[in-house]
Amino acid sequence: MDVEPMSEIRQAHRVRWSLLILIIGGGGVLLGVLQAPNLFPDDAHRNLATIAASLLIGGFLTLWGIFGTGLRRVNQLRIILATVAAVAVAIGCLRVEGFSGNLTPRIGWAWGAKPDESLAATAPVTRTVDLAETADLSRTTADDFPQFLGPRRNVTTETPAFDTDWKTHPPKLIWQRPIGAGWSSFAVVGDYAVTQEQRADDECVTCYALRTGEPLWLRSDVGRFSHPMSGDGPRSTPTIDEGRVYTLGALGRLNCLDGRSGKLLWTHDVVKECDAVPPEWAKSCSPLVVDDLVVVSAGGSKGKSLVAYDKESGEMIWHAGDQPSSYASPRLAELAGTRQILMVNAQAVTAHAPDDGRVLWEFPWAGGMPKVPDAVPIDGDRVFISAGYGLGCKLLKIKPSGDDKLSAALVWESTKLKPKFMNVVVRDGCVYGLDDGRALVCLDLEKGQPRWRGGRYGHGQILLVNDILLVQAEGGEVALVEASPDRFHELTRFQALDGQTWNNPVVAGRLLLVRNATQAACYELPTAP
Repeated sequence: MDVEPMSEIRQAHRVRWSLLILIIGGGGVLLGVLQAPNLFPDDAHRNLATIAASLLIGGFLTLWGIFGTGLRRVNQLRIILATVAAVAVAIGCLRVEGFSGNLTPRIGWAWGAKPDESLAATAPVTRTVDLAETADLSRTTADDFPQFLGPRRNVTTETPAFDTDWKTHPPKLIWQRPIGAGWSSFAVVGDYAVTQEQRADDECVTCYALRTGEPLWLRSDVGRFSHPMSGDGPRSTPTIDEGRVYTLGALGRLNCLDGRSGKLLWTHDVVKECDAVPPEWAKSCSPLVVDDLVVVSAGGSKGKSLVAYDKESGEMIWHAGDQPSSYASPRLAELAGTRQILMVNAQAVTAHAPDDGRVLWEFPWAGGMPKVPDAVPIDGDRVFISAGYGLGCKLLKIKPSGDDKLSAALVWESTKLKPKFMNVVVRDGCVYGLDDGRALVCLDLEKGQPRWRGGRYGHGQILLVNDILLVQAEGGEVALVEASPDRFHELTRFQALDGQTWNNPVVAGRLLLVRNATQAACYELPTAP
């Protein structure tokens, strides 16, 4: 019988402690270096790098546990098989439900149906809409919020004064209901609220009774955008104009619907018709109605970047520009005495003449990072542009340059405000916005320097209501903050929704509407004392 020499047995069972110390020490140093300031453009990239580094360190520790502890080969094989089995079970049982604005993953059970799939099962989508003509969206009121970012599309609305002491007099819940996936907001006219949502394999436009939450009609199209990082469903907000509803789906379908019933009046596949390549995280442009036109960003080349259709017939009236689209929406402005449509694209900001779409000026803004916030016109001859992912913000000055053309010159640029998913508020010489999810910032418009920073709201949204900032936090809370350049002062807050919330809030009269990818709610703001 062969006997294994004692020296070889000791060698086989020798624990390699120095290698373990090297892995732990080196891993700790690497994780520490990744937290250094200014190493990454934003917290999202830092988190991705930290996750990757943690997985790498975990892999090295696993290898050490197998080969560095001196185990016999049969035991090493058992550990390898057990590790592979554990990973396989984890992959089979778990799935990534989504990511926060800072790219922190949310993990759930793989066998559970997604909320929008469960909603579709309990409230099936039908291809035919109810033609009872129950909703009259042509009757406008002073309280309407008929499009993305408010009545004037400037993240501002006015409403009767309300009590801001929400600890004593909290907003009253009027209704709450499950809703399909998506990051759309509500558009409100009269007693009706319209939004876009995903229900299983159907992209839907739904009209709800404003004061009860009862669904009145639903229009569906087969199609689903799904992305593990950015979520599922439509992103843009409907536009209501003269009784019609205009929507742009995540896959690029532009619909015009009868506001009474949801009946389809006309439709265009703007991505296909304009030979465009949609952005990685889907079409997000909310339609803009200008005069008799409805304008959307198609993102096609050869003069098909921005497209305008006759709002009644759906006929294409003009197309212009060569820029691929990003995630912003068009905004109407008058700058340097010229009426124009501002559009933030993937590689440049452009201004178009509303009558024929010709490019009036263009400002290059290169970089592969997404650009979500709209361009903001200021004081008749300036434009504020901003983006997250480390890009920051810029102030441009617009002036005539001859031959019916305009030019844009850089006034200043700053990285002190980097709004990722939200649109900023401009008021009394200051810009208010969420800086990369880290804090609410008041930025001096003349100098580009912060007046103050405060609060932690994640990657949420804001809305100027009268003279108060209503902040919708990423975690579902709603807060009120003074819109003052002197100091940060949060007045109050309450938990309006549960779960990740990237959707814009809406205030229509005394009613506050909020939603996210799973639920929607309507609150009545308390009466002012």
